[in-house]
Amino acid sequence: MKVHDLAPAPGAHRSKRRVARGVAGKGGKTAGRGTKGQKARDTLKPGFEGGQLPLTQRIPKLRGFANPFRIEYNVVNLDVLEGLEQTEITVESLKEAGIVHHKGLVKVLGGGQLSRAVSVSAHAFSRSAREAIEAAGGTATVAAKPFGDRRPPSRGNALANR
Repeated sequence: MKVHDLAPAPGAHRSKRRVARGVAGKGGKTAGRGTKGQKARDTLKPGFEGGQLPLTQRIPKLRGFANPFRIEYNVVNLDVLEGLEQTEITVESLKEAGIVHHKGLVKVLGGGQLSRAVSVSAHAFSRSAREAIEAAGGTATVAAKPFGDRRPPSRGNALANR
């Protein structure tokens, strides 16, 4: 037996029905689609959503749109922390010193050098900042976000209304 001898069992394979090839026999004239109506036509407009306002019309035109759940951080670099004469730095102490805005969350970035051990508490840390703080002998603690572990309320920052 060779590959060209292989074939399906007799009766196992039926040829495809060729509809819409004239009125003789099954599948003629309307080709099994009934009469008229949307399903009898050949195509639908791309993006048609059954009469619902299509997505392309629902989104704002041009200019994009602002994500209402975006989280914006006040950023602080390591060289700013180096300049502070404190060993324990918190979000509140940064606000009191006037380094960050009184609204919003705080993120520590790895710009600059840190030569002494400090304990830093912020809402977020970059990887390089965390490594630099721990290399200097300090600790980096993530403070709890005011909106918990879910997404923020839909006016941007949770602190915007306070």
